[in-house]
Amino acid sequence: MRNALLVAWRDFAESAKTKGFWIGLLSFPLLILAFIQVPKYLEKKGTPQRYFVFVDQSGAFGEIVSEGLEKSHQRRVLGALLRYGAENASPDRAGDAFEKTIDLEKIPAPGSSDAEDMLMQFADANPDALKNFRSGGGMDFLLQRMKPFLREDAPEFEPPVRRYERVELPAGIDPESSSATLAESLKPFLNGGRGIIVNGENQTLFAAVIIPNDIESLVSRPGSLPVALMTGRHGVEYWSANLADLDLYHEIRRIMNKGVRKRAYIAEGLEAEKVRVVEGSSLPFAKLNAKKAKGKEKASLADSLRQYAPSAFVYLLWISIFTVSQMLLGNTIEEKSNRIIEVLLSSVTPGELMMGKLIGLAAIGLTMVGTWVGSMVGILAWQAGPEAEFARHAFEVLRTSNLLPAFFVYFVLGYLLYAGVILTIGSLCNTLKDAQSFMGVVTVIMIVPMLTMFFIPKDPNGTLATVLSWIPIYTPFIMMNRAAADPPLFDLVGTTILLIVTTALVLWMSGKIFRIGILRTGQPPKIMELIRWMKDSTRGRN
Repeated sequence: MRNALLVAWRDFAESAKTKGFWIGLLSFPLLILAFIQVPKYLEKKGTPQRYFVFVDQSGAFGEIVSEGLEKSHQRRVLGALLRYGAENASPDRAGDAFEKTIDLEKIPAPGSSDAEDMLMQFADANPDALKNFRSGGGMDFLLQRMKPFLREDAPEFEPPVRRYERVELPAGIDPESSSATLAESLKPFLNGGRGIIVNGENQTLFAAVIIPNDIESLVSRPGSLPVALMTGRHGVEYWSANLADLDLYHEIRRIMNKGVRKRAYIAEGLEAEKVRVVEGSSLPFAKLNAKKAKGKEKASLADSLRQYAPSAFVYLLWISIFTVSQMLLGNTIEEKSNRIIEVLLSSVTPGELMMGKLIGLAAIGLTMVGTWVGSMVGILAWQAGPEAEFARHAFEVLRTSNLLPAFFVYFVLGYLLYAGVILTIGSLCNTLKDAQSFMGVVTVIMIVPMLTMFFIPKDPNGTLATVLSWIPIYTPFIMMNRAAADPPLFDLVGTTILLIVTTALVLWMSGKIFRIGILRTGQPPKIMELIRWMKDSTRGRN
């Protein structure tokens, strides 16, 4: 055993000295931190302001679109104010800070998991509240009311930049021209060949919206074929060189269609305001968790994260096992091709050499994975707070679940299982090129857990999940994915025992092949030759 530990320490030290190991070790915490901080930064600083021209030859939608875009912007301002209040609320008054600042119905308290969902529907579901927000002074009014509830060192509120800014048509373009002529005239501005002047600065035109004068004759109604389709007309034309960002397209389309329906109500003799009230009527729905204690059944963001968090651990498990296995393969083949193996075998037995490599690379894997998981928990604990609701709930899930112990158990068993296969491949091949054909098969086998990674949490105790759990090569990944769903005790214990037995069998067979193959040169042996090696080794003739 002493010799095996010496080999393990040698392999651990050699791998730990490489630049790739330290880059992989340090990059993961940076990625976790970036995952939390970058979206917040991009929301504040990275969202560009889009300039567009709006040519309404019908004269029916200009005011409707302008008002709709203004409401959308005010909704974003209100959302930013909610987050600002949550981030900077005085600790002793944070619970009721926002509710007491303004008399608007259905505004959630800071940190509420329903805040974003509420804001997305705010203008339509409760237009009176948004109207009160705007007519009562808007941002300045609400900030003034919030001040008594903020901490003394709260920074100044930075309102979000207006995402879409309507500009006038460039000089020399006739707004009464045909749609085709307008589009041709605007293409140089849309393609970046020419710029538009906004507040004395040269800017790129992002989009052009052209509405023909007979647009209302093209309205599609139930029970009839679309007029635009029958006539070959485009209807409202949205021109842009960047069709990856269609937020403006969807926003204008939503606003205009809402305006068309409102006009239809009036044309049918219906009062649009009463129709709005009827359409805005809804029943309250609550998501309740049957596994929670009485009085605490309401589902939260933490409950959703608890269901899908195992998928993140499956991905991490897959990456770690695959990475460490590749390190083991490279290490074995390199030492075999350089004849270092022969020197080592003059001092240790093949069994001690194999055990040392398993322990040494397992220590590297545990160091790497332990650092990754530890940094993830530490960063989530550091970022957890009202201003980082996702991080707060994610940390709570890790703290109160069995995900971390399960992850380390399945990492060790999964590593040993696949390491036995990898060591066999490494002992049979003389170069990495020879090993690629074998590794292709292993990679295809390991792809299955990735393909089912997001389906398993939806039906964690279903047929597919149960069947895959009992296949030892998939057990670590599938059972990790089922960990938060409390799988049946029979599955939990039975699959674990089967995995341990299979791992022991794979390591035993690997040892038999490793003993002979590690000193072998030339072409890799055929399958029947491998079987003969194991039989001869069992009979003690080698």
